[in-house]
Amino acid sequence: MADAADLRGTTSARARRWLRRTAALLAAAPMLAGLTQIPAAPAAHAESKATGSRSVDVSITSLTPTAPKKSDTLTVSGTVTNDTKSTVSGAQVGLRVGPTMNGRSAIDTTAHRTGYTEGLDGTEVDDKYAKKIGKLSAGASRDFSLSIPVDQLHLGENGVYQLGVSLTGGTSSQPWPQVLGIERTFLPWQSGTATKKSQLTYLWPLISATHVTARTDNDEDRTPIFRDDRLAEELAPGGRLQQMVALGKNLPITWVIDPDLLATVDAMTKKYEVQNPSGKGTTAGRGQTVAKQWLDALQKAVDGKQVVALPFADPDLASLAHRGKNVTGTLSHLQGATELASTTVETILGVRPRTDFAWPVDGAIDSSIVDVATSAGAHNVIARSDSLRETGGLSYTPTAARQIGGGNTAVVADARLSTAFTGDMSKAENSTLAIQTFLAQSQMFNLQAPDKQRSIVVAPQRTPTTSQAQAMAAALEGLSGQWTQPLSLGQAAKAKPDPSATQRVPSSRSYPRSLRARELPTEAFDRIQETQKTLDNFEPILTAKYRVVTPFGNAIRREMSTSWRSEAHNAAGFRHDVQTYLSGLTKKVRLVPKTDMTLSGRSATVPVTLQNNLVQGVELRLVLRSQQGNRLAISDPQLVNVEGGHSQSVKFGTTANANGPVWVSAQLYTPDGQPYGREMLFEVNVTEITSTVILVIAGGVLLLVLAGVRIYVQRKRAAARSGEDGGDGEDAETAHGQDDEDDSEAPETDRRDPAHALVPEQPSDPAADTGSQSAGPSGSGEKVER
Repeated sequence: MADAADLRGTTSARARRWLRRTAALLAAAPMLAGLTQIPAAPAAHAESKATGSRSVDVSITSLTPTAPKKSDTLTVSGTVTNDTKSTVSGAQVGLRVGPTMNGRSAIDTTAHRTGYTEGLDGTEVDDKYAKKIGKLSAGASRDFSLSIPVDQLHLGENGVYQLGVSLTGGTSSQPWPQVLGIERTFLPWQSGTATKKSQLTYLWPLISATHVTARTDNDEDRTPIFRDDRLAEELAPGGRLQQMVALGKNLPITWVIDPDLLATVDAMTKKYEVQNPSGKGTTAGRGQTVAKQWLDALQKAVDGKQVVALPFADPDLASLAHRGKNVTGTLSHLQGATELASTTVETILGVRPRTDFAWPVDGAIDSSIVDVATSAGAHNVIARSDSLRETGGLSYTPTAARQIGGGNTAVVADARLSTAFTGDMSKAENSTLAIQTFLAQSQMFNLQAPDKQRSIVVAPQRTPTTSQAQAMAAALEGLSGQWTQPLSLGQAAKAKPDPSATQRVPSSRSYPRSLRARELPTEAFDRIQETQKTLDNFEPILTAKYRVVTPFGNAIRREMSTSWRSEAHNAAGFRHDVQTYLSGLTKKVRLVPKTDMTLSGRSATVPVTLQNNLVQGVELRLVLRSQQGNRLAISDPQLVNVEGGHSQSVKFGTTANANGPVWVSAQLYTPDGQPYGREMLFEVNVTEITSTVILVIAGGVLLLVLAGVRIYVQRKRAAARSGEDGGDGEDAETAHGQDDEDDSEAPETDRRDPAHALVPEQPSDPAADTGSQSAGPSGSGEKVER
């Protein structure tokens, strides 16, 4: 039979034809021949209960108490809206108690059912508790509030009851009383404390997007520069993160925190800058006060509760497993992120966190994700039951802990409860239904096997909105310990696994396509490693490494954050900015370009200038090489230290053996021997090594030889005379004195370091250390005289 409700209160063509045929048949029946008129209203009335029950929209915006006791008074409030084009007359809002649910799936089915069905939606409670509205014009809305003592609901055994609010009335075409709209919710009923309460673990995540760039000001405090100042809004009163802390402090929860959020807020407590939307320049951040207040409130809120720290910046484990592990060196970042997590939380909050838990996106796992997650020491993986599905045919939901091999444990969060508050909770009707559904599902979990105590874990969305957080808190407060008791995540991981529960980790083929499509691409990890290599080459030359290594190390970790899944374009931009900024810093340490130069002699010095435009000092090794060493020899490499904002001219000695041009290369090296920057080439032209010069040099050498022969002869003669005199002491002393005098006339050899012997001081040599200089090349036709 057609559902006339599809037309929102109007009778469908098929229904009208059915009514006409029914009236005709009744009119023709012999047993009714004596009647002058056969009304069709009763038949239409019966039909209307099933087909016209969506003409009026009914919404439940409040239900208190959420899990009532027998002595309570139940109050249900909401709104009815006439969606038809005709007036509803005799409108009345009433409460209906339906049957108890026979399982968790029955709750799901009822929550999605629309329209009124007689027999399934129960009978209306006594009229005296109904709300009479009278006429409800087309398009009009009316608020209602129904209050009824719980004992008047006549609830029986413990369980989850369907609770409905319906509007009955008549329309111009169907003026008899009928159900024109109904909204369902759930009423968990526990007449007494449960024999064995379920152990409930609720994760309370403090995670945010990436807000800090790799840039800092060039001041001593290294003032950080933020991408935006949106985090200040989240920390302010009424903001998302402020509400998370304010609500969570009194709830039985386990805190799950991204240490990057703590580090970012801690940076906000001091001076910080914010990039202008145009990308040019910065303005002063204004979140110092709210940052201090938030950290202070969080320190008090976590006192005495378990804190689980995710790896720093909450890296995307699935992306690492599926796209990043094939890029050499990528997985090494995970270990560093885990180590940094512990120190960050302990330093800022003063508590020692658990760092042995990994939380993949939406709890979706496969074997590769588990391998990556546990590679950094996280031997507990937070999964979800819609990923690690049950295959053993259990009649109840098993306890959360599962042994998955290798000494690792999967803590399986319940999918129904974990996704209960993912919708738009800013609408009161949505949040009210979500709260009641959460309570109903948690009670049904307990009722599945009341004699078997089990643990259940709830892992909600990573970044709940303010309204979602408020609904989550209301649901936890509604439990009131009637059928659950709190359990920390660490305790849940240690619970004895159910032997019949699934322990087999899904294959990579089973990973959801919708999640895989949002992963970081392989080229993102290639870019990340390019940045890491640049940093590794830059670090050794720095004298204050922490000023660069810390912000860029954190920036690289932030490039792998799970938060980029919904911001692919911004993620690429962030990676580009980090690499571009780092490359720009490396280029601030460079050799000043040289023009060709002339050597007008056999030996001279060649100066090369190293410029350092960083705010800290650097240390490098400078090597000059002659492309033709047999024609132009150059002294040994030199270690160079240059203060920040200064330039240093380094002098190399040269010895020329032939005329003509020779190409010379200058290359910087890090102290550990890695090339730094590009090689610089320049030409040295030797002009005055002639045959005459060579003859003069040869003559000089001959004179040195003859002088040596003369000294030798003189010493032999003196020794002979000493023997003829019989060894008289005075003559011997005179002889020795003569020898000393002769020695003093001999050419003095150069006793200086051999390398420096090639570097005679020149009046024209530049000063050793200068202030910041122009980065332009040296002057044209540079000439160094002997």
